[in-house]
Amino acid sequence: MNLTITQLREKLVKKEISAKEIVQYYLDRIEKLDKSLNTYISVFAEDSLKQAEDLDNDFNKLKENKLAGIPVSVKDIFSTEGLPTTAASKILEGYKPVYDATVIKKLKKEEAILIGKTNLDQFCHGSGTETSYFGPSRNPWDTERLPGGSSGGSAAALAADLCTTSIGTETAGSIRLPASWCGIVGLKPTYSRVSRYGVLAMGSSLDSPGPLTKSVEDAAYMLGIMAGYDENDFTSSKIEVPNYYENLDASKIKGMKIALPKEYLELELEEGVRKNFLNAIDILKKLGANIQEVNILDPKYGIAVYTITCRSEVSSNLARYDGTRYGYEGSESKNIIDLYESTRGEGFGEENKRRIMTGTFSLSAGYADEYFKKSEQVRQLIKEDLNNILKEYDLIIGPTTPSIALKDKDAKNPLFGELADVLAEGSSEAGLPGISIPSGLSEGMPTGIQFIGKHFDEQTILNASFALEKEIGRMILDI
Repeated sequence: MNLTITQLREKLVKKEISAKEIVQYYLDRIEKLDKSLNTYISVFAEDSLKQAEDLDNDFNKLKENKLAGIPVSVKDIFSTEGLPTTAASKILEGYKPVYDATVIKKLKKEEAILIGKTNLDQFCHGSGTETSYFGPSRNPWDTERLPGGSSGGSAAALAADLCTTSIGTETAGSIRLPASWCGIVGLKPTYSRVSRYGVLAMGSSLDSPGPLTKSVEDAAYMLGIMAGYDENDFTSSKIEVPNYYENLDASKIKGMKIALPKEYLELELEEGVRKNFLNAIDILKKLGANIQEVNILDPKYGIAVYTITCRSEVSSNLARYDGTRYGYEGSESKNIIDLYESTRGEGFGEENKRRIMTGTFSLSAGYADEYFKKSEQVRQLIKEDLNNILKEYDLIIGPTTPSIALKDKDAKNPLFGELADVLAEGSSEAGLPGISIPSGLSEGMPTGIQFIGKHFDEQTILNASFALEKEIGRMILDI
């Protein structure tokens, strides 16, 4: 129970446990617990057990592949050949892609067992899974609270030990926020470090696939598998991928220069979030880190940029769902006008429509210069500001989010997600890597601390997180 990837792999290789036993354990837990948590949209029980049996009968394959025998869940935004891919929407209900996303191919190459696809905000539009067509997921620490989003199903499934690791995506906090609220590790890589090919696009200049894991060690392990250039994604980077797992070194924290933005502490932080964050700062100082306060651009500008830039890209990306290629499922009419109106009108949720309308307005003639162009100019200023700080410092540190997990009533404000993601948005807009790890509990709920690093320097944020995790420990929920 609650074993990490590396712990399970060790037991598998030593033949202390079989792949089939592992898969059956998780399937039993999903059957028992997911009725109340709603973390999975699809579960592939039969296929998972068959693959596990095949691996148990081929020990060389089990031993040689990095994820052999490991049940992995994937946010239902990744294309999976022949398997449902819904983006938690009605418009894609019944859709089965004819190809795998590059990330899925890489997992399969290492013989990962895809146990199921997890819930999310519809087309990733939201910050608590509350916009999912299949209903919201629940936070396993307190089922009256949200798990965060948009990768909330992945985070909740992992926190409840319904998988060994999960793959999510982040546009501006969608990995780090649910990681913080659910008490797990969430790693958002540098934009272009991991291929977006086969990921149903939300904000094309922002989307970053990344792992949600039970430990920093597992995050490094997974990133090494997922990262790398992809000829199918012209935005993916050709920069060499280091061995993050083998290079993990907690001793590197000694002498590390870390910037602490004053503006982060000036935000209205929940009492426990602030207390646990300051406690983590003290621990890092005792470990030898040199932490200094700095000034950054007001985080509110990150909210403004995200509101315009992301919604503009949403408007463009969702234009493809026009009723001619998707949306026939369940429709009685073959009239193209009727199909367009039914798929666009009924197929999208309220938040989808809201973002499409805002984005379309921002890009429309007479307003593009005033809104979209101005937003991109401010985004560049945010990027320059953060990069200037990182010229002087190894890392930037901050709380992951201002509060513990919210309840449903707190998510009624259409911009609650932007407020929850305020500490992550700027770094996502700048394409920087970031990681959230648990920092403690407040009112019985997890809090998170994040490290933000230089472009393609995931190793440094992993080393810092690894050192802090050794002192604080993992947040383990026993249910």
